[in-house]
Amino acid sequence: MDECIKCRGEVLPMHILAGHKLCVSCRDKRAIQARASWCVAPMNKSNYILITNPEELKQLNPKRTT
Repeated sequence: MDECIKCRGEVLPMHILAGHKLCVSCRDKRAIQARASWCVAPMNKSNYILITNPEELKQLNPKRTT
């Protein structure tokens, strides 16, 4: 068993072979932190689109004045 580079917890050998250096708990925290800035916006008469840049969301508003 190897240690997590962040919390010194254990990292399973199969995860190390996959290239992960963080334990499952630390990877989950990092994923939650990354997803906090995402937004899913519905497109008119279409599907949903994942927005990760706030400027893209502003461009989708047809009634935008600035």
